[in-house]
Amino acid sequence: MKSFRDFISEIDREGMLRKVKRPVSPGLELASVLSYSGKSPVLFESVAGSQWRAVGNVFPTRELVARYLGTDKKGILPALAGAIKSPSLPGEVPAESAPVMENTVSEPDLSLFPIPIHTEKDGGPYIASAIVVANDPEHGRNSSFHRMMVIGRDRLAVRILPRHLNEYITRAGGTLDVAVVIGSPINVLLASAISVGLGDDEFGIANALMPFSTVKLGNGVSVPADAEIAFEATITEEMHDEGPFVDLTETYDILRKQRVMRVNRIHHRNNPIFHALLPGGLEHKILMGMPREPTIFNEVDKVCECKEVNITPGGCSWLHGVVSISKKSEDDARKAIDAAFRGHKSMKHVVVVDDDIDVFSPQEVEWAIATRVQADRDVHIFPGQKGSSLDPSADPSTCITAKVGIDATMPLGRRSEFARAKYLDIRIGDYI
Repeated sequence: MKSFRDFISEIDREGMLRKVKRPVSPGLELASVLSYSGKSPVLFESVAGSQWRAVGNVFPTRELVARYLGTDKKGILPALAGAIKSPSLPGEVPAESAPVMENTVSEPDLSLFPIPIHTEKDGGPYIASAIVVANDPEHGRNSSFHRMMVIGRDRLAVRILPRHLNEYITRAGGTLDVAVVIGSPINVLLASAISVGLGDDEFGIANALMPFSTVKLGNGVSVPADAEIAFEATITEEMHDEGPFVDLTETYDILRKQRVMRVNRIHHRNNPIFHALLPGGLEHKILMGMPREPTIFNEVDKVCECKEVNITPGGCSWLHGVVSISKKSEDDARKAIDAAFRGHKSMKHVVVVDDDIDVFSPQEVEWAIATRVQADRDVHIFPGQKGSSLDPSADPSTCITAKVGIDATMPLGRRSEFARAKYLDIRIGDYI
């Protein structure tokens, strides 16, 4: 098992962690440092108004995610896809053995946390890295990401989409006791962002990725035992304005009425590290976009042989995807397009390529489009589709959009005409 804290220590030992020793303000300054730091993980040793440290940009690249999971970049997708198909439940430890239970605060005060205001139009301080864990008598455990805007010492306005958590709240009669976790290991973060069926336990997917242990809080909800922070909380029937907030598209999401969460008790490790997730930043894109790749892969692999999937950062790690297949029949690409949209319903544009194209290379994908696509034959337009609420170009009230699938594969009978020229395989250092 490797905790969030263990990984931060690991990248620190290897000189990959930038440390900010001077005090920073959680109001705009902290987020700006993260933004300008790009792909570098950053630890803030002093945040004004808080005794706690903060860290961000922990997982801004696939390479860092792969490092945590003990694989390489190419190994992430099969690991995620396999974990979805073969989940395994984590073991549970007693409270006295769980690092997250080292300290308990019975009178919560969120103003003491290093919670950032990220941009000047934000509705307030936002926790963007938190996952909510909930139980249902019939469907069991659910874990999912939800942004949270601070509106009081112990109150948060929580963005809840009409999915599984909302279903649990409805089934519970309008209020629900939950846990909120900050500073989770990467397997839990990735699993909590995967869209699986109602009743599928995301912790089972996380444990199949990398074994971990849970601990049961006082309200009966289990959380990762080595997380940094865990709240016992209640989602209430009270509604409050939530937003504006910068989301994956790096544009502002609109103001909405959302449910209020009351924080009842806080547990945390000694000297806790607050995970500050930069909205619209590279880490946000990795944690939200990458978990959609295995669901696309599994759907496409049902209709043809899928090789690789990339939810692209240029497409906000949400709206654009590239899928490579091993084409066996002329209609495989069209089948793959349809399946890819089933695998990620918010996706707007998808390109299907042959397996000689690196889906992680924008230049290779564009080359395939340039040399293998005729628009009147290979571009498929699907008007009037349900899209993403994050897409500012979609209908703001209905999220209706037009989707496009591009078949950038070679005709089977003419593959030799489309192959790229190759040069002799040499070691350039022997010559220059």
